[in-house]
Amino acid sequence: MDDLASEKRIFSARLTPHRSLTHQNVRLLLVVVGLAGLLTSLPFIVLGAWPVAGFMGLDIALIYIAFRANFRDARAYEDVTLTPLELHLSKVSAKGARADWRFNPSWIRLEKEEDEEFGLQRLSVASRGALVEIARYLGPNDKARFASDLSRALAEARRGPQYH
Repeated sequence: MDDLASEKRIFSARLTPHRSLTHQNVRLLLVVVGLAGLLTSLPFIVLGAWPVAGFMGLDIALIYIAFRANFRDARAYEDVTLTPLELHLSKVSAKGARADWRFNPSWIRLEKEEDEEFGLQRLSVASRGALVEIARYLGPNDKARFASDLSRALAEARRGPQYH
């Protein structure tokens, strides 16, 4: 019974980069840009200035490459898991490299860098000389909400395991 109370998750979150377009929307965008490029370059092809069509194709290829890099970067994430005995942070890069940190909730301090105009810019977990930035994918408002939720969860964790 003791293990169950100490391993109970108080807080858990997976933070991922925001992407405004889905894969399907990107395909649609590329088709629309491709058709616009084709229609725009047709008069130039007819007039014998066919290299213009190549540059239009290059534009579309560059847009495709940019979105492909964007979606590759979206594979990164951060996991934050809090139990009464431990805060576990995991950061996984877009390339799959993983870094893990484990902290005792009793010794954790949340450090915030705020800007009057732009809100919460940076949130870090500090404990015994270690400083780890978290929630870097979130905007200022979401970061502030996340910090508030994590602070409440840390206060609960500091009360220790609850045995019922």
